[in-house]
Amino acid sequence: MIGNLNQIIDQVSKEKSIDRSVLVEALEQGILSAAKKTFGHNRELEAKYNDEIGQVELMLYMVVVEDGAVSNHEREFAHTTAQLIDAEVQPGDELGFQIFYLDRDRLSAEEEDRKYGDILGIKTARQQFGRIAAMTAKQVIMQRVRDAERDVVFNEYKDRKGELVTGITRRFERGNVIVDLGRAEAVLPMREQMFRESYRAGDRVQAYVKEIRRDARGPQIVLSRTDSRLIEKLFELEVPEIYEGIVKIMAVAREPGERAKIAVASKDSDVDPVGACVGMKGSRVQAVVQELRGEKIDIVPWSPDIAKFVCNAIQPAEVSRVLIDEDNQTIELIVPDDQLSLAIGRRGQNVRLASRLVGWKIDIQSEGKIEDMKQMLGEALAVVPGLDESLISYLFKLGYHSPDNLLNAHAEDLASIPGVSEEMALQIQQIAFEVKKRRDEDARVAREAAAAAIHAPPAPIEVEAPAVVDGEETVQPQVDTPAELGDIALPGEPA
Repeated sequence: MIGNLNQIIDQVSKEKSIDRSVLVEALEQGILSAAKKTFGHNRELEAKYNDEIGQVELMLYMVVVEDGAVSNHEREFAHTTAQLIDAEVQPGDELGFQIFYLDRDRLSAEEEDRKYGDILGIKTARQQFGRIAAMTAKQVIMQRVRDAERDVVFNEYKDRKGELVTGITRRFERGNVIVDLGRAEAVLPMREQMFRESYRAGDRVQAYVKEIRRDARGPQIVLSRTDSRLIEKLFELEVPEIYEGIVKIMAVAREPGERAKIAVASKDSDVDPVGACVGMKGSRVQAVVQELRGEKIDIVPWSPDIAKFVCNAIQPAEVSRVLIDEDNQTIELIVPDDQLSLAIGRRGQNVRLASRLVGWKIDIQSEGKIEDMKQMLGEALAVVPGLDESLISYLFKLGYHSPDNLLNAHAEDLASIPGVSEEMALQIQQIAFEVKKRRDEDARVAREAAAAAIHAPPAPIEVEAPAVVDGEETVQPQVDTPAELGDIALPGEPA
């Protein structure tokens, strides 16, 4: 065993940033585990670190009981036997014996064995204790040091959830990227990686700390490159107004690697929130775009007015009218015909992101389609007694220009319109239901026809075949299917 452990404890404590008391406790636990393994697990043993000598002192305790009442020979001995050690001892007293196990205490150990070895039953076991103590103590201490290191790392990062961290790619495990953060390693799972990105060992990685949890192998720091909050942290890094709290990101909608929309607001009327995020010649937003490997970012002003906010969110498309259904959290946007594809976006991406940004469902209709729908609905509603053309136009102005609008409305709301009775309101909704049913049926037929056209066999192809007329060879049209064309020799090929 090493002489004085104080210097070693201080050195390890400094290098590993582990509290000295943790290392001392690990030493005591290691020696105690070795002693129990050597002398018996039922023994009453105590290990205590002595700072003066820099070693762990080991004590064995025995209880004195009446003669003939010994039930546990490892913890009790008879009164008569105890009197050989201390003549004044009484039943119920507890005697303590120091177990010497260091090489420098060999003489004290031999003296103790001579006096109490046979009484305590440890003479033979003590001879093996030095080697076993060293091995067991080493294992326990190493394990406790590793646990302490994990606790240090966990305590360092447990409050960093939601922060932006930068690390270096070290290795790859089943698609996950292991990132070195300096004091700890973090994992960037495959599901949190952007599909356009690839990594190599040594690459710099900037990511959002999504989760920190304890694990048997150490603290698990989970990073993300797809989380919407990553954009917030990147803008906070690039835009001083956001960091200072003057400009605030109110909402973020993102499809990682493709496109994102953020809504910003300013507490200072003199600060333009969109301009602050864009920066001079777009320098600030371009820095974020570059970090996200070219992901497009739309920055729109936030507004407490939901109609104004949704118009900002659907940009760059222009909106003609906004109809809001608060009961169903639905917004209907009417856009010019030439703005419809721009409002919807590629594969519906623009309207999908706008819907997430606002938090409401968004339906987009073109002005041309609305006019066609109005005409069809107007012709159907004309049969309702008392519902003239002016009243139908008034319904349309109120936003009831489609079967869905009429069906989503309460009959009481329709009946509250001047000139519309409760009976007329029920008839209007019944007609709207029939129109919607007919419209959905037409749409279904159209979809089936389109699907049938896709899977239809290819049309016949006309080719010219030679024919003999009046002894001369002429060309006559002949119809062959693509399968038959396989038997026709092309020019330059053998027939």
